[in-house]
Amino acid sequence: MPELPEVETVKRAIAPMTTGKRITDIFVGSKGLRWPFPQSLESALKGKRCGTPTRRGKYILIPVSNRQILLIHLGMSGSIRIYTNRPNLQKHDHFALGFEGGEWLVLCDPRRFGFVDLFCVSDIESHWLLKNLGPEPLCEDFTVAYLMAQTAGKTCTIKSLLLDQTKVAGIGNIYAAEALFMAGISPKRQAKTIQRARAERLVPAIQSILRKAIEAGGTSLRDHIQPGGEIGYFVQSLHIYGRSGEHCVKCGSIVKEIKQTGRTTFYCSLCQR
Repeated sequence: MPELPEVETVKRAIAPMTTGKRITDIFVGSKGLRWPFPQSLESALKGKRCGTPTRRGKYILIPVSNRQILLIHLGMSGSIRIYTNRPNLQKHDHFALGFEGGEWLVLCDPRRFGFVDLFCVSDIESHWLLKNLGPEPLCEDFTVAYLMAQTAGKTCTIKSLLLDQTKVAGIGNIYAAEALFMAGISPKRQAKTIQRARAERLVPAIQSILRKAIEAGGTSLRDHIQPGGEIGYFVQSLHIYGRSGEHCVKCGSIVKEIKQTGRTTFYCSLCQR
């Protein structure tokens, strides 16, 4: 699933195309995605001018001129493509917007776990997908003190807590694994045992990993490709994720693999405590 760096990469890529531009054409697939498309989506968007897109967690938010917000979630396998002229839509292209000037934004989602929503600007704080999200890990609210408050008394693993979007928004399996490795913290450690020394390593590790991944355009494993067709090069910088059975880049021992809450976890038992 695209995580914060991949979604941030997409948001930045589509901003020049959408900001200040009017929507001239719309394609809405008949099957819907994870949920049906909002009713009257075409009539609500056509002819409207878009504002600058933003990101909240793993969601892309595009303001439109009728004081509404178009929300796009890429799901498990979704991607956005940019075309300089009207494309020939393919089987898995389920939603597309054409803009004045001829450019098109196309949402492709083979597994159809993504979704599109449209809601009033006034509802942004109460929207069911957004209202319970934790702070952005790259914002000033995500501090050592905040992390310690969230881990206090929690018996879940620290890896599970980092994946809980109500605690911190946007982190997924890849970047949780990489941050824990950088901080030297075992993904199996109970969250309540994260005292100040470990929290002071983990918070900057999370932020460093995410910033580097954004600079590299995200991580392309199977599905993520940047809107212009480029791959995300952070995959070349992965130190622990996906390296089961290989030698640890720090100590040379063998990287281990376990399952945690249905997700695969990679770690070094010598470097991570």
